[in-house]
Amino acid sequence: MPTTTLGTPPTPPRAADELAAMLVDTRTRSLALMQDILEARELGPRLAIVNPPLWELGHLGFFHDHFALRGLHGLPDYQLADAERLFDSSSIAHDERWALPLPSRDETLDYLSRVQQAMLERLPDGMASAAQSYVYQLTTLHEDMHGEAFLYTRQTLADPAPELGTPAPEHALGDRPAGALPGDVAIPGGRHLLGSDAGVPFRFDNEKPPLEVEVAPFSIARAPVTNREFAAFVEDGGYARRELWSEAGWQWREQQALRGPIYWRRDADGHWQERCFDRWRPLAPHQPVVHVGWHEAEAWCRWAGRRLPGEAEWEVAASRAPSPDGGSLAPGKRRFPWGEAPPDAGRANLDAWRLGRLDVAALPEGDSAFGCRQMLGNVWEWTASPFAPFPGFAPELYRDYSAPWFRVGRYVLRGGAWATRSRLAHNSYRNFFTPDRQDILAGFRTCAR
Repeated sequence: MPTTTLGTPPTPPRAADELAAMLVDTRTRSLALMQDILEARELGPRLAIVNPPLWELGHLGFFHDHFALRGLHGLPDYQLADAERLFDSSSIAHDERWALPLPSRDETLDYLSRVQQAMLERLPDGMASAAQSYVYQLTTLHEDMHGEAFLYTRQTLADPAPELGTPAPEHALGDRPAGALPGDVAIPGGRHLLGSDAGVPFRFDNEKPPLEVEVAPFSIARAPVTNREFAAFVEDGGYARRELWSEAGWQWREQQALRGPIYWRRDADGHWQERCFDRWRPLAPHQPVVHVGWHEAEAWCRWAGRRLPGEAEWEVAASRAPSPDGGSLAPGKRRFPWGEAPPDAGRANLDAWRLGRLDVAALPEGDSAFGCRQMLGNVWEWTASPFAPFPGFAPELYRDYSAPWFRVGRYVLRGGAWATRSRLAHNSYRNFFTPDRQDILAGFRTCAR
């Protein structure tokens, strides 16, 4: 783990009780996602795309311990002997994590509890300092990311869906099938400030400094590509047609021996089914396709005569509004597609309460000003943009968050998925994965060529 001697970036101070509530909430969710898995298998299979459950849980405690208790509050010792040697993801190679002398499950859970209690005790009454506000949000959002990973790991390993309890009233659901949402919207070109400015409550280092870009006019789909639309590609031999794939994509497809999305199969009558956690279900035609990698998205686009949006185009469609005459972009930028109000269950499928996707026509209250739907939540959306720094980028407290991954074959995803926490998702948040990753909750939206 990198040192914490860089200082904390300027961050608007937040109320201490808000930081405390976030900290408790993310831990409650982590334990709900992991308790039954820990009881079944503390280490689990050795796969490149998963961590040993016991190690990953201990890593969460270490991250808070390292950055908050030691780095911010100056505690001289970790709250668990050998914590750095056991749980530092920056220095422990992935394959080594199964062979470590890890503490027992009870000792690991006790470590997490003690670290959290120590952090809560050090919050003041009233407003937290800017430094506390930054570090407590950093460590909470880091745990939120692992919570999403816990969910798609359960999918990878065909575990049952977790029991998350009953959502609070503000997360009341009550959804029904909503159907498809075909068509494109035309977006005028113009100047756009890509990334996050100092007005947001928290921004990661790769979102800044904001970069002014010129975006040409384009047309983008109102909704992500659906299961039905992707099935047409599969049924047209898309996975067997070399001309639809890039060189790297074809090599990957052959290595994987894929004939369709990884969690699809035909039933006895020839109808498509999809595995959701440990159960096979009829393929929902109007839900967005998910668990497809960038290579698959690119091949579908070539088959359909479409293309993936650049991340600047995606952000313009999500965050800007048309001028009164419709011929240009109006000044200003929205934090969320619908405006400045925080996400709720009526606008975005986030926070995992639904434990899956909705039809692409659902949640019209969450539309962007241009009429694009579900740009936050439901599925992450691949873009055409390689993950790269904005000019003037500087690594921050968690130095390994972004810098090691620039220009090493990762692509930017935008928008968040049904499992993403709402406090993490906003129009300028950048996710990034390698093009082969099918385990993540990713689909895609397309542009006209």
